[in-house]
Amino acid sequence: MNELKLFHFEGHAVRTLQKAGETWWVAKDVCEVFGETNRNRAMRNLDADEKGYTQMTTPRGPQEVAIVNEPGLYSLLFTMRPKKARGLTAEEVTDRENRLKAFKRWVTHDVLPMIRQHGLYATEELLQNPDFLIKTLEALKETRAYNQRLEEENRIQIQQIAELQPKASYYDVVLTCKDAVAISTIAKDYGKSGKWLNRYLHERGVQFRQGSTWLLYQRYASLGYTTTRTHAFKGTGGEPRAKIHTYWTQKGRLFIYGLLKEDGILPLIEQTHDEDEAMSL
Repeated sequence: MNELKLFHFEGHAVRTLQKAGETWWVAKDVCEVFGETNRNRAMRNLDADEKGYTQMTTPRGPQEVAIVNEPGLYSLLFTMRPKKARGLTAEEVTDRENRLKAFKRWVTHDVLPMIRQHGLYATEELLQNPDFLIKTLEALKETRAYNQRLEEENRIQIQQIAELQPKASYYDVVLTCKDAVAISTIAKDYGKSGKWLNRYLHERGVQFRQGSTWLLYQRYASLGYTTTRTHAFKGTGGEPRAKIHTYWTQKGRLFIYGLLKEDGILPLIEQTHDEDEAMSL
């Protein structure tokens, strides 16, 4: 189970979780500490093994949340180093550098050592007040039990959502189509190119490129999002050749819809619908 732990740095909430004995950080929280609003841009240069996604309960229901491990955290901090070219003054650059150093020291000297030693982050009050420690441990036990219930409820809700196939304008379009489609077809729904959408899915940690073919990472490979087709053709010398192409199922198409919607990118049909509603107000 991925247990969520909440820490605070200078008034900012920072969530972490444990996966296979490793601490992972919610990328959105780290970015907000430094006022970085473009999380995707900040994470673009992180290696695939430094970032990932996990299911979390949010006010909008269960969602995939971007996370980074310890090496990824340091890489993320490096990408947020201030540059005068961004229009910052020398004083602002110095202030950002000092905050980055303070945050990194907080992580390496306070949070991580305490997690590794005790499995939780202990404040001075927690260490020196036995009664408070007992209450904290009891609360932690209740929180873990609550998280277990939430995790089970989330799995049930996700299954129910998949079975109900909720109706929305874009959902209706997708559900009328039964065949697997090329990435370029899905991209056109958003006024984008297939190249743009492939790059986006790569940056979101969904797929990687092998030769000229895009393949899903292992965590998505068995979910029924894609299918492959082999196309036979003749080479320049007339010899028989074959090429494998990846196509997205309608389940995968809805998965992409969910990812893009998280980043505020809607299909053209819903953009038009929203504009019509706005004009009628």
